[in-house]
Amino acid sequence: MKARNALLAAFTLSTLATAVQAADEVVVYSARIDELIKPVFDLYTEKTGVKVKFITDKEAPLIARLKAEGANTPADMLITVDAGNLWQAEQEGVLQPTKSDVISANIPAQYRSSTDSWTGLSLRARTIFYSTERVKPEELSTYEALADKNWEGRLCLRTSKKVYNQSLTATLIETHGAEKTEEIVKGWVNNLATDVFPDDTALLQAIDAGQCDVGIANTYYYGRLHKQQPSLKVKPYWPNQNDRGVHVNLAGAGVTKHAPHAEQARKLLEWMTTPEAQTIFAGVNQEFPANPAVAPSDEVAAWGSFKADSIATEVAGTRQAEATMLMDRAGWQ
Repeated sequence: MKARNALLAAFTLSTLATAVQAADEVVVYSARIDELIKPVFDLYTEKTGVKVKFITDKEAPLIARLKAEGANTPADMLITVDAGNLWQAEQEGVLQPTKSDVISANIPAQYRSSTDSWTGLSLRARTIFYSTERVKPEELSTYEALADKNWEGRLCLRTSKKVYNQSLTATLIETHGAEKTEEIVKGWVNNLATDVFPDDTALLQAIDAGQCDVGIANTYYYGRLHKQQPSLKVKPYWPNQNDRGVHVNLAGAGVTKHAPHAEQARKLLEWMTTPEAQTIFAGVNQEFPANPAVAPSDEVAAWGSFKADSIATEVAGTRQAEATMLMDRAGWQ
């Protein structure tokens, strides 16, 4: 009997130790690759002692996995890119509202869910890029103007199947309405110099090579390519500075609905909005911090400042289906 009691006591102590250890860790499902998130998590562990375990995959499989796992999920947090994807995760019921005065103070409302289900952590502008050899900056003005006849045969676009372009189109619908936006998008399609590209890097390389003169891409793709090719004959242009501003999207995160360590996840998410974490999270991918009190890296700052569109980024989700159908009707492949 004594031996049995001793065994039970040892088992109980072991179980308690495991529970304590588990409480000192956070599990993250991330659509951002290892090298973009590990430096942030390593610093958090160094400062707090809380271990951060993470699994990386594309956003769709991660959301599907959270739905399949339900209440049995080990995940405490979901990180993904594009407000449209975060909104989709919210609609699929895999995130929980996380009310936090810290997050509200650090991140502007337009970069957060209206239900507090997610927050932006870094920003990227989806802006116009132009050939420094064949285009003068004063020839450019707005996204809408790229539909004008003078850009016929000179424009490059990425495929409409990528959520980044769906989000851009969604904000155009929010601004102009569907009819006017379809007219703009048809103008873009008519002005294409070549077939659409599978990614932004290929698009920027096409501008540099002379296949087209202008295009629309995310700023961090330019940052990466420019670092590899300092002689790149392409520069960013900030459109719509006399009206609504540049289209901005984000990478962000939310606490999962069935997070085993929801309180620890909230603390991690709050810390990720602070200047210390923002500098790393945005800097490693050449993005802009979502916290306006934090300056971008020197390399990103060298691109110049701009006025950003003030439309709530969750519009990228609420109008995503409408945008996708409109792009299809306009012939944007």
